[in-house]
Amino acid sequence: MASTGPPQSLKRSDTSLTREGDQLIITPLGAGNEVGRSCVYVSYKGKTILFDCGIHPAYSGMAALPYFDEIDPSTIDVLLVTHFHLDHAASLPYFLEKTTFKGRVFMTHATKAIYKLLLSDYVKVSKFQLKICYMMNKTFFAPWIKLRVIDFHQTLEVNGIRFWCYTAGHVLGAAMFMVDIAGVRVLYTGDYSCEEDRHLRAAEIPQFSPDICIIESTYGVQLHQPRNVREKRFTDVIHSTISQGGHVLIPAFALRRAQELLLILDEYWSNHPELHNIPIYYASPLAKRCMAVYQTYSNSMNERIRNQFANSNAFDFKHISPLNSIENFNDVGPSVVMASPSGLQSGLSRQLFEMWFSDKKNACYTWVHYISFSAHADFAQTSTFLKELMPPNIIPVHGEANEMGRLKQKLITQFAYRNTNYFPKELSVG
Repeated sequence: MASTGPPQSLKRSDTSLTREGDQLIITPLGAGNEVGRSCVYVSYKGKTILFDCGIHPAYSGMAALPYFDEIDPSTIDVLLVTHFHLDHAASLPYFLEKTTFKGRVFMTHATKAIYKLLLSDYVKVSKFQLKICYMMNKTFFAPWIKLRVIDFHQTLEVNGIRFWCYTAGHVLGAAMFMVDIAGVRVLYTGDYSCEEDRHLRAAEIPQFSPDICIIESTYGVQLHQPRNVREKRFTDVIHSTISQGGHVLIPAFALRRAQELLLILDEYWSNHPELHNIPIYYASPLAKRCMAVYQTYSNSMNERIRNQFANSNAFDFKHISPLNSIENFNDVGPSVVMASPSGLQSGLSRQLFEMWFSDKKNACYTWVHYISFSAHADFAQTSTFLKELMPPNIIPVHGEANEMGRLKQKLITQFAYRNTNYFPKELSVG
């Protein structure tokens, strides 16, 4: 079924590369010059791959889907999902059940475990119109039997397509996929981060260069502050607010940076005995359920966490307690609450915001203090990654059109000494 929504000019035209008389076609069905509904179609020598299958959070109903009407789903051999976030994976049930797709789907073990919890929660709470499409199927989770798992660095082959994956950072289980069709290699990074944080490894650099690199460009030419600077700003504002008797509200996605922020807070409280009587709560039933998955796949995390798990559970927080509802919240004295949703549109984060924001002693990190703990690559990471990889063809995706254009120009300047092709040659944004 066709999706409708933004103007057609937001869609990127096909990128075609010719190799020995055969045409390799790459078509972004989403996230071509936007952030949302990541989905990239690749076809070469009669073999077809789809990378990711997300939704666009800014649109509703069928308009949020990738442009599936641009392709014939029955021709796709393999669908590779990089990670569990909705903008990369939420249209997968629709694609499996409502289209002619007959191929195979792969994701990492951790991605599959968290994705099932995340999507189940999403269907329950979302007013998104696709919920109706999903629930029309009596067995909503029937597609789960079609999902296969892949280990990092494991090489698999389906219908002559060889593929394997590398650690991408970003979130637990996130992978970047390398695909080999008849000797032509395509690397799809998905969302990635080359910076190790408190629990995740940094993205790996593949040991050999691909012929084509399809790379995220979320931050374009922007640079992140050093992580230690961001952490200090974060804890300084919290400590200052608590010292004045105020409340701190941290609206956060249940499964984006919540686990990272909880690790920072628990360590900071442990190092400051004067704060031990100040409660910290995280209010997300989904985050609580997913903690068990994080514990199960601790071996996929960085060395710091793996060493800690040898003696204790890194996610068994000493100073942080779950909060199920506002009725269970004893609002007496200063406190810190991390609550979802991050957009404050509803739920506990919205309720606490309305309770607290009128008091100048309180702090809300969405409105009063913005500190980015994004796990996307910035320009420094992107340029270093590409310098190491040296792909002859680069295709940016997952970025706002103007930001992608600036990134392209800066890369052309930085790598002027290399014979590198950048696609598309132009972006249509009007």
